[in-house]
Amino acid sequence: MGKKDQHVKEEIRKILKKKSGKLDGLPKKLKNKIYDREIERLQTEMVKLEEWVKFKGLKVVVLFEGRDAAGKGGVIKRITGLTNPRIVRIAALGTPTEREKTQWYFQRYAAYLPAAGEVVLFDRSWYNRAGVERVMGFCTDAEYRDFLDFCPQFEKELIRSGTILIKYWFSVSDAVQEARFQERLKDPARRWKLSPMDLEARARWVEYSKAKDVMFEHTDTKDSPWHVVDSNDKKRSRLNCMTHLLAQIPYRDVTQKKLVIPKRQKDKGYKRPPLNKQRFVQAVY
Repeated sequence: MGKKDQHVKEEIRKILKKKSGKLDGLPKKLKNKIYDREIERLQTEMVKLEEWVKFKGLKVVVLFEGRDAAGKGGVIKRITGLTNPRIVRIAALGTPTEREKTQWYFQRYAAYLPAAGEVVLFDRSWYNRAGVERVMGFCTDAEYRDFLDFCPQFEKELIRSGTILIKYWFSVSDAVQEARFQERLKDPARRWKLSPMDLEARARWVEYSKAKDVMFEHTDTKDSPWHVVDSNDKKRSRLNCMTHLLAQIPYRDVTQKKLVIPKRQKDKGYKRPPLNKQRFVQAVY
């Protein structure tokens, strides 16, 4: 375990002890050797899956939702660790522009949907309307109700048109989120992960909980169910999510078994320009 991970664990222990006087809910440590071995194996399987998606011309959409600091970005990084970015793309949309605010709500998300042979991982998605927009008052009550009514129809149409839609909700406890927030506050290299919106969301924990419950009530359907990932332990949540994702799409290994590197073209009078005519990066190391 790295120093940062160990520090987060210690912060979690302190917060749990302070709140309840005991350490219930803190998962047993997963050995690095096991984690590294499984991540490598699962990432290799992800490459096989992407090749199958390309080979069969499948269209795959995976949504990652959950509270701030729940570990969505971490699992997306591991999923794409070895994959081809031309096949497996990440869609992480920012705040809508003034023009986008006047569009049909799903329009800007639809622009990122995959073509045949592609996988798109949404780091937050159209469910912003049921979460942050609802809690923070960025949409009207009418817009919110319209979303809850229409979203299942939108997803049903996606599936009917041949898109494989998989939805994950990353569930993190109050204590673990607080510890991760504290760690980000202390680390300048990770402080960018905390926005004023994240901090305000922390202050509205219960409101977000209620919004999530309503969202599940309307959008956790038979055709498009939510899969909840316990993300109190980052390493386990990554392994569990990747294992589950691989099981959602039956695939075979269609990667090229062997490649033959051709011989280099013969030099027939070519002369390389003088090296001192080129601007080389300074050799600092």
